[in-house]
Amino acid sequence: MKTFEICVPCHFGIEAVLKREIYDLGYEITSVEDGRVTFEGDWEAVVRANLCIRTGERVLIKLAQFKALEFEDLFQGISAIPWEEYLEADSKFWVTKATSVKSKLSAVPVIQSVAKKAMVERMRKSYHMDTFPETGKSFPVRIFLMKDEAVVTLDTTGTPLHKRGYRTYTGAAPISETLAAALIMLTPWKTERILLDPFCGSGTILIEAAMMAAHVAPGLHRHFQAEEWSNLLNKHLWDEIREELSREIDISVETQLQGYDIDADALSIARKNAAQAGVDTLIHFQKRDVRDTSHAKKYGFIITNPPYGERLSDQKELPELYAALGEAYDRLDSWSMYIITSYEKAQNDIGKKAEKNRKIYNGMIKTYYYQYLGPKPPKRDAK
Repeated sequence: MKTFEICVPCHFGIEAVLKREIYDLGYEITSVEDGRVTFEGDWEAVVRANLCIRTGERVLIKLAQFKALEFEDLFQGISAIPWEEYLEADSKFWVTKATSVKSKLSAVPVIQSVAKKAMVERMRKSYHMDTFPETGKSFPVRIFLMKDEAVVTLDTTGTPLHKRGYRTYTGAAPISETLAAALIMLTPWKTERILLDPFCGSGTILIEAAMMAAHVAPGLHRHFQAEEWSNLLNKHLWDEIREELSREIDISVETQLQGYDIDADALSIARKNAAQAGVDTLIHFQKRDVRDTSHAKKYGFIITNPPYGERLSDQKELPELYAALGEAYDRLDSWSMYIITSYEKAQNDIGKKAEKNRKIYNGMIKTYYYQYLGPKPPKRDAK
């Protein structure tokens, strides 16, 4: 089977987690850049990456990389790509998105226009046609320009990977599914350990944890752009891998996942989302103020996305809110706490400096992932 380079974009700051996911799928990494991991694979790799990757945003086939200082360079580079190996004569093809960073070619609409013309030019020579109906399968193209280096890719995903399909409902300031998964994977949390989110909102962090615990592949119940590409990819491959992944699901797994929120409407949304994901039996949601956070057991985890001013009408509430979180954490003997926030005074108001913090971009918002590390639980005696 033909192999090629496959690019997977991600949130800035979680490249290491995505890299580990790709390694776990059995593929070799060829490069890691800010917000993107590239690996080598075939069409089966495209299918598995779309169905299994929890922390990436898209699965893109890398078609070409070249220097583009002028629009003529861009035209020639794109027209040199063998589009006829991917597109049929009636295929719909367009540049769905172009980005330019620190490059001479910065006008995105012009980049898109020149790229389309170059694609048409190649297709004319290959199919001996002057015009194309574009009534067939869709092939969206994405172009990245960084420091005058152009990367041209074919988008196999379509709707981004964070759209798992379970989050029909959202509350205020939701965290994306891919970022929620990454936050969990940046901790040593395991299925048998307690995980508590005292600001659970629509439940995304807990639902992602439940899906991990039950071995539910994140893309199992959604559609992908490349499923239409019968000229390149046999539908049976999608069916076979979906069936394989379905056999791995274990909803009977024992979990200790708890979500608190003061907003009853948010909890109602969380329960509906968990049911939609098929993991509602694995999570306990409860209406509770952060000030009332407590737990009898030791060695648990708090992983949470508290308010940081984006969804509060009055930012004056933040110091009191974070102080309450800090007091709650003090009561949880031997627990670890992980908080993602853009609130600059978070550590000060919590009353304790985090052992580690990691810069992560939540969309366009620069946030920090503060990590308060509790002790490891004692090892159980082997029977």
